[in-house]
Amino acid sequence: MVKWFYAFDWKSGVIEAPLLKVGLTGGIASGKSVVGEMFVALGAHLIEADGIAHGLLQPGEGVYDEVVRHFGAGILNADGTVSRPKLAEAAFGSPDRNTPSRVEELNQIVHPAVVQRQEEWMEEVGRRDPHAIAMVEAALIVEAGVARRFDRLVVVTCRPEQRIQRWALRMKVDEEAARHEVTRRLAAQLPDEEKIKGADFVIENSGSLDETGKQVRAVYEDLKREAEKNL
Repeated sequence: MVKWFYAFDWKSGVIEAPLLKVGLTGGIASGKSVVGEMFVALGAHLIEADGIAHGLLQPGEGVYDEVVRHFGAGILNADGTVSRPKLAEAAFGSPDRNTPSRVEELNQIVHPAVVQRQEEWMEEVGRRDPHAIAMVEAALIVEAGVARRFDRLVVVTCRPEQRIQRWALRMKVDEEAARHEVTRRLAAQLPDEEKIKGADFVIENSGSLDETGKQVRAVYEDLKREAEKNL
């Protein structure tokens, strides 16, 4: 069932066409952000769950207080802000050091607030642009059980070795360190094969940017037609 937002024009008395809600997901270093930028260039509205979470982890936010209460002051920088590397170390754990994963604990604190902000953002987009494609980029849409909140789900995937190479390039670390971190984070995510089972569209991001761009344009055209059609 497609879940529409409607906008009412008080001057004309006309109910405008609906907003289309799209989830954009994929495993770590699959290229979601690059694909998201391509969708935005074509006209989609996009918000990143990671950016929302970053804002919620600022001092003064309720989520910040809860995360510090659960994970301790050891995750903080000297200025009181959350050190994302330290939080990742505390949350993902390390088999080498016999420290268990606490990702689920972290997600239970952060995800509800992130989802609420996403919903508020989509409602605002719908008021401003009722024909819009409102896209949420998030790594854990399927894992968090929120895929049903979206009308369509787009999954980005790539070859395993590319994840490692991309992470190494992004974080400016060697491939051994990148492999360790990617493997650790993937353990908290569903395999791409599982994500793809629930996908409406799959973008294979293992080739060139041009090849990825062609797939994005094809998906966008399908989404645009759906967003603009009347019920």
